[in-house]
Amino acid sequence: MAASYKKLFKMLIDREMKSKDLAEKAGISPATLAKMKRDGATISSDVLVKICTALDCTVNDIMEIVPDTKN
Repeated sequence: MAASYKKLFKMLIDREMKSKDLAEKAGISPATLAKMKRDGATISSDVLVKICTALDCTVNDIMEIVPDTKN
């Protein structure tokens, strides 16, 4: 199983928000958001909490667990 953050990036598009704006608002590195664009990226719960706080949402709104495609 792997984490997918496609829901986060769709939310940013829907809110007409750029990744760099989210990085500033959440107090995280733009490199962390770039890393999240790759499915299966390991992100700390602290970062997820910061993103959810900045976007006023829950973890379920920004990520999902998907089957691992590396078989």
